[in-house]
Amino acid sequence: MKCPFCDDVEDKVVDSRMAKEGELIRRRRECLGCKRRFTTYERVDEILPVVVKKDGRREAFDRAKILSGLKKACEKRPISTVTIESVTDRIEKRIQEMGETEIESRIVGEELMKELHQLDQVAYVRFASVYREFKDIDQFMDELRTLAQQRRER
Repeated sequence: MKCPFCDDVEDKVVDSRMAKEGELIRRRRECLGCKRRFTTYERVDEILPVVVKKDGRREAFDRAKILSGLKKACEKRPISTVTIESVTDRIEKRIQEMGETEIESRIVGEELMKELHQLDQVAYVRFASVYREFKDIDQFMDELRTLAQQRRER
């Protein structure tokens, strides 16, 4: 593992622990060159599907894109980074459990919308406004009315 401080590739593992309910191994390492310590995380390399975009392009599933979308939607909301990471984990796991080699981007977006709907309504509306590409204020208001109706029914 290359040291993030001096780029030396020689290090020793000082401590290893399970993290995220056994899904990750956290390793504390010490660089043999500069003697500084750093942390790495190890996880099983899981096979995730290729995402088919609206225009037909295909790209590898990217967890970072889900995380980025969630962070933007939840910006300035009382939602912790730990919660956002947890939501990202759940979405990634559900997609992986589908067992598909290809998945439409729409399915990824809908999974994100489901999670945000339960998590925070403001974040949900933020994401929905971009994801659903509202063309005018009427479409936006229809979404808000639906959300308000669902809230009253609870």
